[in-house]
Amino acid sequence: MSARLEALMRDTDHGLFMPFLVAGDPDFETSLALAGALVESGADILELGFPFSDPVADGPIIQAADARALAAGTTPERAFELLAALHARHDRPMVLLMYFNLILQYGVERFYARARDVGVDAVLVADLPIEMAGKVVAAANAAGVAPVFIASAVSTDARLARVAEVGRGFVYTVAHLGVTGVRDEVDGGLDAVFARVARTTRLPALAGFGISTPQHVRRVVEAGAAGAIVGSALVRTIEEHPHDRDAALAAMYAAAAPLAEAAHNTTRKPC
Repeated sequence: MSARLEALMRDTDHGLFMPFLVAGDPDFETSLALAGALVESGADILELGFPFSDPVADGPIIQAADARALAAGTTPERAFELLAALHARHDRPMVLLMYFNLILQYGVERFYARARDVGVDAVLVADLPIEMAGKVVAAANAAGVAPVFIASAVSTDARLARVAEVGRGFVYTVAHLGVTGVRDEVDGGLDAVFARVARTTRLPALAGFGISTPQHVRRVVEAGAAGAIVGSALVRTIEEHPHDRDAALAAMYAAAAPLAEAAHNTTRKPC
């Protein structure tokens, strides 16, 4: 499946839009419909997270989404069922953002085989250091699922070289140090970060963490990203319409469409 993702990255000359949702938030059917609204808004890639009790890389908006999904009974197996339904309905690459304990408890090889079977193209394990990821990388490669790793302004040259060596698909580049969340500005040193990533690896970079507005999307693409990842700014619309599915769907589309438009109207830097 990762070949489809890599072809999209390689063959697209404008910015890409990758929105994030927590699988099962606020319930299975609404989550499925919200992902459909994102596809209709112009999403090029869908990123989903399995709900987890201790999402250490996430801020309060995503934490609340995890809590809603868990309360609705979203288990890893139920999340996989949702992914399978998404894959059947929408022709979009799918990326997972995971925490390692969920993979470990499911069984590493079993997890990646199941991810492949439901149409997942790539997996980022947010709390797994690359130095300890050998078993995960082996299982991902065996399943044909791209193992994705994080780069940021504080990544050493040695760490970036390791990402270049074992990563596939893309590099998840942090646009704002800290946890996920809605912010007014992205960090000012983005150009230098993307330049370092480009010097080290042939993999494209997608920028996430703190990207909230069309201006942010344009900024990261102009700085060298292949596209932008937006989570909290979209997930917040679910929180604002907790008991009205139609309102949540309308709000999700209205929030996502300008972000997709900003990405698609911004030309990427040549690789």
